[in-house]
Amino acid sequence: MDANQQSRANPYGMDEECQNCPALCETRTQVVHGYGDVGADFLFVGERPSAESDEAGVPFVGLEANKGETESVSGGVRRILERLGLCDATSPPSEPSLINVYLTNLTRCRDPERPPADQEITNCEPYLEAEIRMINPEIIVPVGKRALAEIAAEYTRTPAEELDLKESHGERIRGRGFELVPMIAPSEQTDEQTQAWVEAFAELLATDYRQTKGRQGR
Repeated sequence: MDANQQSRANPYGMDEECQNCPALCETRTQVVHGYGDVGADFLFVGERPSAESDEAGVPFVGLEANKGETESVSGGVRRILERLGLCDATSPPSEPSLINVYLTNLTRCRDPERPPADQEITNCEPYLEAEIRMINPEIIVPVGKRALAEIAAEYTRTPAEELDLKESHGERIRGRGFELVPMIAPSEQTDEQTQAWVEAFAELLATDYRQTKGRQGR
C-alpha cells in the first residue's frame, strides 16, 4: 500500500451517496467504490458488485472457500489472487490484504435481479476513469465479457467486436499506456481455463512488465 494512503476502501473519497442512477439507489445497500493499493500495477475491473460486496462495501468479495456452493465471480478472483501471492489468504473477506492490486467495477451499485443497464455504466464512467488516471496501472484485468467490451472500447485501438473473451483469456493485449489481460468470469471458467490464466499471469509477473510504459520502477 502506498505510504501516504489512508484507507484501502474508497481511498479517493468518491461520493458514497451517489444519486446518478435512481433505480439502483432503490436496490443497493451501499455504493461500492474501488479498494486496494493506489500505487498498484494491477487493476481488476468487474461488471458490478456482488451481493456480498453490496453488503461489505468492497469489490470482489465473494463466497469463501470450501463452502460447497457454486463458485462466484468475486470469490474466484480472490482465490486466483491468493494463488499468485497477490492477496494474503489469512486476511478477512471483507478486508482483503492485497499486494500491488486494486479492485473496482464498471458500476458501483447493485440491482439483485439484473445486470447494469448501458446508461448506468455510462453514469459510472467518471469514477472508473478517475481511478485509472490516478492509479496509472501497468496491467488492467477486465473480468468477464462486459468489462472487456467496455475497457477495450475506451482504452485500446482494437474494436471490441474483434475481441473474443475465450480466445483472449490470459493473453496480453496492447492498450493505451498499459496492457489488458482479460479473464473469463471465474464462475464460468473450467479448471483448465483457471489454471491457464494463473500460469499466464505468473509468467507475466516474472517479466519486466513495467517496460510497457517505458519505466522500470515507481
